[in-house]
Amino acid sequence: MKTRTALAALTLSTLALPLAAMAPASASHAAGVRTHGGCGGPAVWTLKAKADNGRIELQAEVDSNRVGQVWHWTIKHDGNTFAKGSSTTHGASGSFSVARRPANKAGTDHFVFRAERRATGDVCRGTISL
Repeated sequence: MKTRTALAALTLSTLALPLAAMAPASASHAAGVRTHGGCGGPAVWTLKAKADNGRIELQAEVDSNRVGQVWHWTIKHDGNTFAKGSSTTHGASGSFSVARRPANKAGTDHFVFRAERRATGDVCRGTISL
């Protein structure tokens, strides 16, 4: 009886050890990466990216605490313009966000987000890699 119990414990610990070693890597990869910074004025930016089913969930946000500001933005993926447009801040926080799902290329993907408020010259610029 003791032999069976010891054998079962040894088998379970042998199977559980590789799974426990993989858990932190999977959890951190699933959480993605996040960065933030200032825009040269009162506004701040946040940039988030995470892998999702062969694509990347990319989200950029600018928060100026002022409703009605127009910002022109560009997203570059590995040096090439991937998306661009203009957005107006809205809501109680006076912010806007841009979400895109580019393909997850082989190797590390590098993104640059740039938003400019031409009325004041304020520029938000953030980089993130995944």
